[in-house]
Amino acid sequence: MARVYSKSLTEYSHENGGRVLLLFLLFLLAIYEFVTAGFSAFAIVCAIPILIVGAIVIFRWRMTAFWLLFLINYFIQMKGFPTFGLPMSLPNEMLQILLLGIAIIDARQTPHFERCGNLMLLSLVIWCSFCTIEVLNDTCGLGINVGAWYAGARMMAFQLLYIFLVFSIYISSPEVLRKYIIIWALLSLFSAIWTWKQQNIGMTAAEQRFMNGPGSTTHVLQAGTLIRYFSTFSDAANYGCNAAATAVAFIIFGITTKFKRDRWFFLIVAALVIKSMFASGTRTAIFCVFAGIMVYVVLSKSFKIAIPAMILGLFAFFILAFTDIGQGNQQIRRMRSAFNKNDASSNVRTINQETMRKYMREAPWGIGLGMGDNVPKNNKYWLMSRIPPDSEYIYIWLRTGRVGITLFIIITLIMLGGACFVVMFRLKSPSLVGIGGGLCSAFVAIQLGGYGNQVLMQYPNCLLFYGGLTIVYILPYLEPAWIESENKRLAKQEERKRLKLEKKLASRV
Repeated sequence: MARVYSKSLTEYSHENGGRVLLLFLLFLLAIYEFVTAGFSAFAIVCAIPILIVGAIVIFRWRMTAFWLLFLINYFIQMKGFPTFGLPMSLPNEMLQILLLGIAIIDARQTPHFERCGNLMLLSLVIWCSFCTIEVLNDTCGLGINVGAWYAGARMMAFQLLYIFLVFSIYISSPEVLRKYIIIWALLSLFSAIWTWKQQNIGMTAAEQRFMNGPGSTTHVLQAGTLIRYFSTFSDAANYGCNAAATAVAFIIFGITTKFKRDRWFFLIVAALVIKSMFASGTRTAIFCVFAGIMVYVVLSKSFKIAIPAMILGLFAFFILAFTDIGQGNQQIRRMRSAFNKNDASSNVRTINQETMRKYMREAPWGIGLGMGDNVPKNNKYWLMSRIPPDSEYIYIWLRTGRVGITLFIIITLIMLGGACFVVMFRLKSPSLVGIGGGLCSAFVAIQLGGYGNQVLMQYPNCLLFYGGLTIVYILPYLEPAWIESENKRLAKQEERKRLKLEKKLASRV
């Protein structure tokens, strides 16, 4: 029996020698990494064969990989989401790089690179170049740390460029764009339902551990009588700002679409998301919604839209700022405190920022990217690496200084200005103007959220809203096919109406 087994193993090794040797070497490497570097490195090595197989599968079904990227990006920070010991950002980043690699290798079948040449690409290249130069920043006097720098630059700059390129290439037709919006709506609806589940059924074990640990001081308020819910997101601030920007987008999609079913679906999603936004207790979210709607009022160039939107916006503002309507609801009371200039939380932020300014006067280039956990206690800038920034813009300022934050604001305004120009002057289709306007307005809303909270570069916001702004730039390329596709759908809609009317008339005879 042993001889037969040995013979079959020999024959298998002879026929598959290269693969056997490769797997054996990977096994040895995995054991070595486990002994020397720990479980995370061991898990990464063990994942290499899976990644190779995954790359082959992705090459054959690339759009499946794009949707997988969308789903992973959306749920990666959900409490209890399995990461198998891998860095949280690895699956997201690997999928983006694989999708870009496939597009380059198979350029003849994905001829969409000409769409990438625009103001947004130029802006992102400038920002990525600046963040690359930041590797030389030694304000803290600790020497050049390439590993720490890359970890910071990857999240703050390089992922923006990856997102731009992936969306420019793979949002390639009206059908893909429509599917993207529908999937986004369904994911947002799931998050709203999950918020309801947290409120009325309870937390999962992983969510409860968060509430008992890191979230106990920020999510359990007023002696436990007010809970800030975070749905499928990392925390309530992240979810609240995302919900505000998402609701803005779907309100605009709903009022500009030509299809009744789509209109009701989008507006229902927006209403449920706004309800969940209040449950998050994120006060900045109120201003995000107002800002997003006002942006669309300008982009629409329509008094029919502008006047009702401004009246509704001012009415909602008046109710929250100058009345006690809804004061019995805890979430509404917390949202209303955003208009209180004497709020204790706002005062703490102001004190923190004054402290930061004193240190940052001597650090025009910031303390450096990736310096969060690498600055020792005896270092002058240790406090700056640990103090809660409470804002993405403050975080960028601390890491890149006044030079970096000024550049970031400039390139953000350039990208937004270019997208708004596309919506106002290059698009003809009213429904496509609605999509472009909704995405621009959502981008402004999340930027305002990033001013008030550290949410801008968080999952899933970065891909959703920078990807959304990318879509605006490629809408002129999609417009002819979009109009043709929309006319076909409208013809089918009219045909259904006609048949329904005929059936109704026949039933009366």
